[in-house]
Amino acid sequence: MSNKTVKVTLVRSPIGTRAKHRATVLGLGLKKLNQTRELEDTPAVRGMITRVAYLVRVED
Repeated sequence: MSNKTVKVTLVRSPIGTRAKHRATVLGLGLKKLNQTRELEDTPAVRGMITRVAYLVRVED
């Protein structure tokens, strides 16, 4: 299994968004604006990123 990672940065506030989207942002480990996490590139993480794509910036 490859150790590919993806960098995810929170660029918009989740305030005023759906509760599921706020929970997804927390699930990605993002709590503050401009916070960046380096996560393993799995289908589950990609699905979470897709759900909140309007709140985050992704770098491969």
